Amino acid sequence: MTQSLAPAARPTAGPGRARRILRAVAVVSCVPYLALKAAWVAGSHVGIPEGSSLLDDRLTMAVINGLSILLDSAVIVLALVLTRPWGLRVPAWLLAFPVWVATGLLAPVMAGFPAQLVVRAFDAGGASSAGREAFLDEWVFAVVYTGFIAQGLALGGLFVLYARGRWGHLWRGRVWDLPVGAVGPAHRALAVAAAVLALLPLTLHALWACGVSAGLGEGRAADRGGEFYVLEALYVVFLLAAVTGAVLLAFRRGRALPVSVPLSLVWVGSGAVACWGGWLSLASLGGPADLADRATPLMNLAYAGQMLVGLLVAAIGVYHVAERSAGTARRAA
Repeated sequence: MTQSLAPAARPTAGPGRARRILRAVAVVSCVPYLALKAAWVAGSHVGIPEGSSLLDDRLTMAVINGLSILLDSAVIVLALVLTRPWGLRVPAWLLAFPVWVATGLLAPVMAGFPAQLVVRAFDAGGASSAGREAFLDEWVFAVVYTGFIAQGLALGGLFVLYARGRWGHLWRGRVWDLPVGAVGPAHRALAVAAAVLALLPLTLHALWACGVSAGLGEGRAADRGGEFYVLEALYVVFLLAAVTGAVLLAFRRGRALPVSVPLSLVWVGSGAVACWGGWLSLASLGGPADLADRATPLMNLAYAGQMLVGLLVAAIGVYHVAERSAGTARRAA
């Protein structure tokens, strides 16, 4: 599979001006986040107010911050891989997986933070903002999320340029042009399973986005505000995007659409719901000491469900790319 995904890609003399600028933006935008996380691991309380729940469990905080450093450091590595000639020789799976994770973690932030700023500008997020100020100082969110948005834009631009040159043949044409072998029973079975599993997390996030408090912890319900509703609505959007992309691809619906449309929905949607579902599930394992602030069983079920949906939809994308790549290789032979 790795060989067929890299057809005749030749290293160039250099990354070009646009790629160099995007690489610099990606690297520089990581610095504030990495510096903050390193300071917290070292024991500093910069940006953390007294009484914050982050200070309740120092060991868990150190572990999560250490993992965060590794994840954000990967952005720097990816920026180098996507702009250096030797990056064209990296196996497809070894590059695609971390970029998919980065897409999944950054896409909701890129969409959610500007929307939250709009909500706060109209003073609709008072409760959420008040709860958040006891968690971290306000400037931390502005610095970190601005950096995340810059990372997402830069890394996304680099990956599009890279993938267009190396794998562009895999998403050319329209859905009706897909060969029969590229859309099989396995696609459809996975798409149906993902759609069924998505019903529970989709329903719960939709209810929470509409103001229903059933299933939420007491602390979470009390701190709800405009910003909370924005995040819940985004989970609904990304779940719908993932399932829609899977159905379009597996059942060849929207036959006049470019193949890149369902593939993009599958890529971004699956990454967002799988990675954030996994991250929230992990974070809930070391929850705050106050029982009222801990994730409830129903919240954990929603997180686990969306993670499974994302993995199933991602499997459809992988299956599609592998089948179409193999078909291209057979025709070339």
